[in-house]
Amino acid sequence: MGIEIERKFLLQDDSWRAGIEHSEQLSQGYLVGAQALRNGDARASVRARIAGDRAWLNIKAATPGIARAEFEYPIPADDARTLLDTLCDGVLEKTRHHVRVDGVLFEIDEFLGDNIGLIVAEVELPAVDAVFPRPSWLGREVSALVRFYNVNLIAHPYRQWSSAERAAEDAAC
Repeated sequence: MGIEIERKFLLQDDSWRAGIEHSEQLSQGYLVGAQALRNGDARASVRARIAGDRAWLNIKAATPGIARAEFEYPIPADDARTLLDTLCDGVLEKTRHHVRVDGVLFEIDEFLGDNIGLIVAEVELPAVDAVFPRPSWLGREVSALVRFYNVNLIAHPYRQWSSAERAAEDAAC
């Protein structure tokens, strides 16, 4: 069993853009409905993701926090497109930018569509207590805030957040 240890952050500014190594477009959708996950009726999220001509099926424990059981399997891109088109409640679109700081990879997701305006940085770590660089552009940690989980952004996209919800997030950075 794989364990994903991931920390997620809002960003202070756009200075991270100077360090982009490469970027890719991602499309993903969830085969287990977001509502079931929010209600606690699901023990896992099941996601199909496409990046270019590559695709994966991902199963992740539906528990909040930075360490979760995760399984990921490559699948044919055509199969993933069919899953997104026919079995998912919605599709999340984003550009993932890869930025390396002191040898540590930060994946910065710039959301599109109904989540445009939301940008978060994720860093995968080898241990929960692993030390990692804190570049000046790294803002408030949101790892434990379920509203920032991709599965929730399909059901409650960033564009639908109230001005009070957005202001609270901006003020917290």
